[in-house]
Amino acid sequence: MIKIICLGKIKEKYLVELIKDYQERISRFHKIEIIELKDDESLQKEEQKIMSLINSKDFLITLEIEGKEYTSTEFASLIENTFITHSTITFIIGSSLGLSENIKKKSNLALSFSKMTYPHGLFRGILLEQIYRAFKINNNETYHK
Repeated sequence: MIKIICLGKIKEKYLVELIKDYQERISRFHKIEIIELKDDESLQKEEQKIMSLINSKDFLITLEIEGKEYTSTEFASLIENTFITHSTITFIIGSSLGLSENIKKKSNLALSFSKMTYPHGLFRGILLEQIYRAFKINNNETYHK
């Protein structure tokens, strides 16, 4: 299973549609769940909400600007190899406050898509697109480059 824990609700209709589209595409390959949490005024409160949803057996990937960058092919390999040893990959997208140090320490991998900052909803769409692309790569299916 792929689980995406994210803070903040997406309000823009076009982003909601983008996210739904990629979620449906991914579901043809693998079970996926997106959990939206209300963002809070403190990292501690957000941390408590996130920690309650994390299973100790999950492979935890935090999305951090300081994280490791991968090409799409490398990311596809990461997904494929991780599912050999873990049944669930959990991605965590923090709020505008970021992520608490405790969540970062618990992470198996800090992943960065760029040194740039993206709007939360758009980034969720980008993450889903890359997960979908990873499944297409891993299944030797063509996908627009």
